[in-house]
This record gives sequence, structure tokens and C-alpha cells, in this order.
Amino acid sequence: MNQNYFVHESSYIDENTIIGEGTKIWHFCHIQSGAHIGKNCLLGQNVNISNHVKIGDGVKIQNNVSVYEGVELEDYVFCGPSCVFTNDLTPRSKYPKGPQGYKRTLVKTGASIGANVTIVCGHTIGSWSLIGAGAVVVSDVPNYALMLGVPARVSGWVCACGRILDKELHCACGRKYQKCRDGLEEIACSLET
Repeated sequence: MNQNYFVHESSYIDENTIIGEGTKIWHFCHIQSGAHIGKNCLLGQNVNISNHVKIGDGVKIQNNVSVYEGVELEDYVFCGPSCVFTNDLTPRSKYPKGPQGYKRTLVKTGASIGANVTIVCGHTIGSWSLIGAGAVVVSDVPNYALMLGVPARVSGWVCACGRILDKELHCACGRKYQKCRDGLEEIACSLET
């Protein structure tokens, strides 16, 4: 088999999947039918990617994470160890809804989700946002927001590089931001020192 990605021998890859060049899939993972994983991704131990899930390029998913049908991860998303996604707001074992009943969750480019975070389905996680460990997300997350707590609330703002912004929405790396409808947006400026 001529493949340009790595899959550990203990993992299972179902038929009708797409896995991008340079991606590494480690121990005890399961990639289900219809899943699409981009280039240069890293899936740690015991990761499950459900049917028809789309994952962008450069995504890192740490150990013990299940990405369920209805969840989409755009490019450069980071999912910390044991973070949890849901896809049904009112699940019942006796009365399953199937895919038509799933609520969509979109995690936008560059967002980072900390260890043991729970993402309740039906929300959008903004670009370059940072969700602190153990938080429970129950609403949409603005771009560049630092979200902490249960339920998670905006506790500050972060740069694309990951540093917390000062009160003027400036970063030590030289980037500057301004408030907008979706949270923050970067102000075009030179990063020269």
C-alpha cells in the first residue's frame, strides 16, 4: 500500500476515508467511514474520528478525544487531552435520533481547546480562541476570546501566537487587534522590531 501518511498498526482505518499527506495517527485510533483528515495532522493515542467528520490541515488532537459526526475542525485547531465534543442535546438510548438529529459544531481556524474541556453541540468556536482546561462551552465563542470556567465566559483576549493581550489589545509579539462583530480582528501592521 503506497500511502504518504503514518498509521500505527494498532489503529483501524475504515474504507472511504481521506487522510492527508504527512498526517500521523498513533496507537488505538479509529477513523470511521467518510471521515476526511487534512495534511500534517497529528492524532494521539485512542482518538476516534466518527463518520463524515471533516478535519482541516495541521490539526493536533491529543489522547482520548472523540470527534463525533456533526463536528468540523478547520485548519490548525488544537484539541487537548480528553476534551469532549457532543452532537445531541437531548440523547436517549431508547430513542436515537441518528445523524439528522445532530447539532453542528464548528471549530474555526487556529482555535485551541484545553484538556478536559466539554463543548456542548450546536455552537461555533471562534478563530484563534483559547478555551482553558476544564471549561464547559455552552454558547458561541468569539474570535480570539480567552474562555474560562463553568459555564465558560470571556475572561480576556489572546493573540494568534497564544499570548494574552494587554488592555489595549496589543501583544508582545507586535500584533494589534480591535473589537469587531465576531470578537476581535487583527489590525494590519508591520511586525518588524
